[in-house]
Amino acid sequence: MHCPSCGFDDTRVIDSRATDEGTSIRRRRECARCRYRFTTYERIDEVPLVVVKRSGEREPFDRVKIVAGLQAAAKGRPVSLDKLEALAAEVEDELRLVGGDVDSATVGLAVLDHLRALDEVAYLRFASVYKNFDAAADFRRELRLLAKSTEPKGHDRT
Repeated sequence: MHCPSCGFDDTRVIDSRATDEGTSIRRRRECARCRYRFTTYERIDEVPLVVVKRSGEREPFDRVKIVAGLQAAAKGRPVSLDKLEALAAEVEDELRLVGGDVDSATVGLAVLDHLRALDEVAYLRFASVYKNFDAAADFRRELRLLAKSTEPKGHDRT
C-alpha cells in the first residue's frame, strides 16, 4: 500500500475492524517513512452474475425481475413481499456459488424449487408461465409432480 502523502510503499497496519455488518474491513495504516496515518477499506469484489438467455443474449442478473415474477405468481396469496424478496435473494446467492454465467433455465428452475416450498398455488402459476403451459394436461402433469415431491418419504404400506 502506497502512502498517499509521500508515496512510500511500506506501510503498516495499526488497527483493523469489521464495518458495514461485516461486509468490509477498515484498516488504519501508518507510513514507515513519514508516519502519515490513513484509512483503507477492504470490500468483497463480487463477480457480476450474468444470465444467458435462450436467444444467446447476455444480461446482468436482476433480482427485481425475479421479485416481479414472484409477485405476479403470488397475487392474492398469503405470501408477504418480504418472503418473496428473501426467496429471490436465496436464488441469487445460490447462483453466485455456481459462477459468473448462468443460463435462464437454471434461474427459472432455482426459483421454482424455492417457490414449491413457499406456496404451491404460486408455484403452479409461476410454472405455467415459465414452462409455457398451453393445455389443462400440463397443469395435471405438474400437479402430479408436485404431489409426488411433497409426499412423505418412507411411509410403509404393509
